[in-house]
Amino acid sequence: MNREKVLELLGADWTQMTELIRSGLVSEVPLANEINDSILSHPGKLLRPMISLLLAKACGGITPDSIRYAAAAELLHNATLIHDDVADGSSERRGMPTLRSRIGPRAAVLVGDYWLARSVEMVLGEDADAEALELLSKPLVDLAEGEILQLQKAGSCDTTEDDYLRIIYCKTASLFEFVGVTAARSADAPDEWEAAVKSYARSFGLAFQIRDDILDYEGTQTGKPVGQDLAERKITLPLIGALRGSPREAEIRRMVREIPDHPENCDLIRAFVRERDGIAYAREVLDEYVGLAVWALDPLPWTDAKRALVDLVKYNSIREV
Repeated sequence: MNREKVLELLGADWTQMTELIRSGLVSEVPLANEINDSILSHPGKLLRPMISLLLAKACGGITPDSIRYAAAAELLHNATLIHDDVADGSSERRGMPTLRSRIGPRAAVLVGDYWLARSVEMVLGEDADAEALELLSKPLVDLAEGEILQLQKAGSCDTTEDDYLRIIYCKTASLFEFVGVTAARSADAPDEWEAAVKSYARSFGLAFQIRDDILDYEGTQTGKPVGQDLAERKITLPLIGALRGSPREAEIRRMVREIPDHPENCDLIRAFVRERDGIAYAREVLDEYVGLAVWALDPLPWTDAKRALVDLVKYNSIREV
């Protein structure tokens, strides 16, 4: 099921969700509205709210709370992207100049903070949903810890596969988990279904990030310039796979540490990854998580929404953007 079919399936609920994102960002400060409108003009995939609404639909039906949680997840996701671009010094995302490069890092951080605050406000809702806010606090903590751990490992260059999986869980999969749990609860799903969609969302998030990291080595344009992770000394799964059993592990890790002074090391390391089939190893792990996500949905009845969820996670194995 392609994107157009998914949006057709979601219908008016999707329209309400996108309108809620826009209305939820309205400010009394004209400059804030101008900046927000510029960001919304290039919205990206809107994958998290899409998964959120499909999960709610698969669990019994989309409610006003489903729409609210889906919109909040997208606001939070974009807040983290804005902050990430400042932290990484990134000048481009989605083929466009980053907010940091357009208005400066200081102003970009403030805009990211605004989107984050609006996300929290949307989760709380008019009835001050304390339970949902407690659910939101977990990915917020995970995101911060994941960034700190990644920073630590970029300095030591001793990232193991367990370290890597922890980082991508914190930075990517944890927010997908929030999407899954809140979608299930918004539809008043039974506990078994909530556990199922939580597992699906976690595996989806891990598979999604692994695919991004593969694309960073394959030379395909993703949301940021290719090769940026290695240039920032981030050791991701393709390199970890290539290092398995290699007598050159200590040498390659030293080369990663020396990238700031020897940027030419990036090409040598990428060649090492190709020679050692590191990408093939990463694809195997990716396919494992895709399979886990599909299997997790077994307790749910077969519907068009479930079919779309299966198709979306399988698409992770082949997507090029």
